Amino acid sequence: MTPEHFELLEEARSSLPDGFKVEISGDTITMAVSPSGIHQRNLLMVRRQFDAHTPAGLLPSENTDLVSPVVGKSRNPDLTYLPDDALSTTDNQVPAELAAIAVELVSPSNPENDWVGKLRDYPLMGIPLYLLIDAREKSVTLFSRPDATRYHRREDAGFGEALHIPAPFDFELVTDGLLPY
Repeated sequence: MTPEHFELLEEARSSLPDGFKVEISGDTITMAVSPSGIHQRNLLMVRRQFDAHTPAGLLPSENTDLVSPVVGKSRNPDLTYLPDDALSTTDNQVPAELAAIAVELVSPSNPENDWVGKLRDYPLMGIPLYLLIDAREKSVTLFSRPDATRYHRREDAGFGEALHIPAPFDFELVTDGLLPY
């Protein structure tokens, strides 16, 4: 995709009304509506743990567009951690490669977006860690060690098991409190 084509899609995305989560991946624009209570609760349970282990200089952000115009991607993770300076803007877009992690809770209505599209896009966008929480399957999966094409490491845990989150966070994610759909 050319940067001009991406700019056209980005213009269309930004003209949509508030209240929609909108992402661009190649020629596809994905829109989602507000998440369920279980989704929000699970996200909060995970975020509290990350917040307790976040190093100085990184801040949590929900619903920030991570953009990579060169590869034609704009994604909006449920949760990410970004350098403080990246959030010192009135814009809702930051370069994707600044993200320390992307955390997604699988949408029951569109699981392919998280399991296929974002798993393909996040390493291309330079995001070093991708944590995927699938309440349908009661599973948590961490993808790491990306190159310009894919993640080379995958670690899985079921709800109730701990999963190690590496640097810069370096802690055991406790999944006991997560609820299934």
